[in-house]
This record gives sequence, C-alpha cells and structure tokens, in this order.
Amino acid sequence: MSILKVSDIRRQEGPEEVLKGISFEQQELQKIAIAGESGSGKSTLLKIVAGLGQATGGEVMFQDKKVKGLLEKLMPGHKGIAYLSQHYELRNNYRVEEELEYANLFYDEDSADLYRICRIDHLLKRWTNQLSGGEKQRISLARQLATSPKLLVLDEPFSNLDLVHKQTLKSVIADIGEKLSITILLVSHDPLDILSWADEVILLQNGQIVQQGAPKTVYRQPASEYVAGLFGRYMVLSKAIFPGTKEGLFLRPENLHFANEGVTATVRKVDFIGFTYEAEIGVNGETLIVHTNDESLKPGDTVEVMLKDGERWYI
Repeated sequence: MSILKVSDIRRQEGPEEVLKGISFEQQELQKIAIAGESGSGKSTLLKIVAGLGQATGGEVMFQDKKVKGLLEKLMPGHKGIAYLSQHYELRNNYRVEEELEYANLFYDEDSADLYRICRIDHLLKRWTNQLSGGEKQRISLARQLATSPKLLVLDEPFSNLDLVHKQTLKSVIADIGEKLSITILLVSHDPLDILSWADEVILLQNGQIVQQGAPKTVYRQPASEYVAGLFGRYMVLSKAIFPGTKEGLFLRPENLHFANEGVTATVRKVDFIGFTYEAEIGVNGETLIVHTNDESLKPGDTVEVMLKDGERWYI
C-alpha cells in the first residue's frame, strides 16, 4: 500500500530550477534512501515532502491527503510526518527528560520503550548542554518519534558524527522501522551509509532522478560514471583488455583478482586500507585497482590479473 506519492515536484529558486520533475512512490514500511552529490536537491526535496518547503510545481500526497507547502498553511509541517535535520535543535539548560516531555503522545511505558530503542534511556537526567553530538541527534530523533508519526523523514542523519555514533544511529534507525513499524525516508550525502539499510535507492543529479533501484543494482550496474563514483572506487576501461570483453567495461576493485594465466600487469603502488591492500596496477595503458591480501606485493612487481566470474556491466 502506497503511503507517499511524490508527483512531478519542481522548485524554482531565482533563475535556477533546483528540482526538475521528481516523481516516486513509497510503500508502507518500505525503506527508501535518496543520495547524490552536494547541491543535487536532496534536502530541498525532503523539506517539501515534510511540508517544510514550498514546491513551485507538482504535489506530494501522504496517506491520500495533499501535503501543503510552507506558504500554504499557517503552521509548517504535516500531521503524521516527522522531520529530523542534521541540526540537533535542542534547547540549552534543560534536562533531557524535560526536552522529551514536549509533544510526547506516548504513555510512560511506551515512552520508556522508545527511549531504549533510541539508546537514550541512560541520558534522561543529563543536561542538554552536556551531550555529545551523537547523543543530541538520538534525543532529537526520540522527540520526533514521540509525536507518533507514520512517516519519518531523516535529512543527513549521519553528518558530523564520528564512526562510533554513526554505527549506533544506524542500529537505532533499523530498530525504529522494525519495532515501531514506521516508514522511513532518508537522505545521505554518502551512499555507502545506506547500502545495507535501504530497500530502494534514488540517486539525484542536478535536481533530477538519474537512477532508481535496489542497492545491489545501483552499486553493480550504475547508469553512469556519476552514479558509479558515488559508491566508491571504480574503473571504466577504454579498451578490451580481457578476453571476451569490449570497451566501456565497468569494474570495481572486488571484480578483479591476481591469478595465473591472467593478463600481465605491473604493480605501481600498494596501499594498506584496513581490511585489505589496494594495489594500483598498469595493464596495456590502463590503470586498474585490485584488492588483495598479498602483503609481499610491492611496486615494480609483475603480476597476472583476471576478471572474477560474474555478470559483465558496460557504461
């Protein structure tokens, strides 16, 4: 069942059209992530969806009711939709429990469950000015969830968080969807943050959708080099290096491996990147990146490289 329908949304800012006819639907409990480079229109779109921005064309329907824009109603926002930005928006000199009492529609027992899900039950007696950025983000999230929304809109929730707090927030967001049965729409500037979470990914460029699909599809079969680059290291070969291939072959480092009877290459550089080594090699005028666990590899070595088995994708 569709809970959200976005139809031909446009946004004009002076001479520039920052959103150029965005359309998509979200089903109940479906997890959708929107990603793209800075300035692609992600945050502008999310604010319009939540009733906190104003479109110049198109419409947003939530549970079959129109979401009115910022200029169409006295109080911004839409009942049933909670919006959380990357800015924590907590009042100073208040205890956390006082901050959470505002607009809380839950009974005490339900509130306690919510605070546990958000990993903030141990922070209730703390002052808001004594919290870390990650703690403030989770408290702001709990405050939004206390209004009992049906759709949670998250605008860059992982921005400015260190790795520990980011992983905690990822776990919280996963639990929210599962335990509270809330549909979530999320924007991230780093698509790698959402690959393991989303059911569907929408990729924006210059205010337009350039690809939409399952995380595995947009990662392994990008529609363009722009999309490919959003998800990390990649290569598009300008010539047919490997048997049975042609120019335009799309590869990621994990699609290659060193093996006998492969194509001869020369190692140019080897970097340790934590979980493995990343080797830059030269093959017939092309530069390839290969992940390897061979610690003895060094610049100048001659190696043989092969494609791993699997579907080939061309750009």
